[in-house]
Amino acid sequence: MWGMESLSYTEAARRVKTAGYDGMEISAGPDKRNEAVQVTHDNGLELILMAFGGGSNFTEHKKKYHDDLLDIASYKPLFINAHTGHDYFTFEQNIELIQVATDVQKQTGVRILHETHRGRFSYSAPAIQYYLLKVPELRLTADYSHWVNVAESYLSDQLENVNRAIAVSDHIHCRVGHPEGPQVNDPRAPEWKDALESHAKWWDAIRARLQKANTPTLTVTCEFGPAGYLPTLPYTQQPIASQWDINVFMKDYLKKRWQV
Repeated sequence: MWGMESLSYTEAARRVKTAGYDGMEISAGPDKRNEAVQVTHDNGLELILMAFGGGSNFTEHKKKYHDDLLDIASYKPLFINAHTGHDYFTFEQNIELIQVATDVQKQTGVRILHETHRGRFSYSAPAIQYYLLKVPELRLTADYSHWVNVAESYLSDQLENVNRAIAVSDHIHCRVGHPEGPQVNDPRAPEWKDALESHAKWWDAIRARLQKANTPTLTVTCEFGPAGYLPTLPYTQQPIASQWDINVFMKDYLKKRWQV
């Protein structure tokens, strides 16, 4: 629904279905989860739900995170994509939150993946290594655009770090970042050819790993964001490209690249 907030869930789902997508990934509050499940089901779409923490301190954050995960899991989405912890929480605190997710997953049978994202425990390629070593069962949503931004590079000097993440990434957010931002202004533009290819090779590697393991499905969310993430013109604040068109391009680009 990011960038489609002016639409109802029904209108958005119909638009998504018509464009040829197979599902939606939705950040739905407690009062919207029933509707998200019903609308996607009615339109023949798969559903991924998102989870976040909250509160003014760690104790409040942990309780909200636990309660949200448990409630979201009760709706039986395809899986939960979690924004877990904070970069300013201690290692031990973030480990506690990861353990909360592991416990809820075991209790409910619903998979929980942790998105690589600025501001979270997973904010950079080197920072996440400590967690991968401590929690070998950790599974990720790969949004490496954040890591490119944080490192101010395409991570060519961090191949081992990236490869460890690729080995446990089961879902992809196919946004393309660059050294000075988490989202290029338009991945169709020739000046971003190398940036697009850098990210696509990581996605290729995730897909190849899952194919080798005979995993039947790889999910990809086209997640180029609206104005704010998408650069705008000064004064008018008009976005310089169409978020919708860019995301459709990314879907079609990967389908063509992977011949699916």
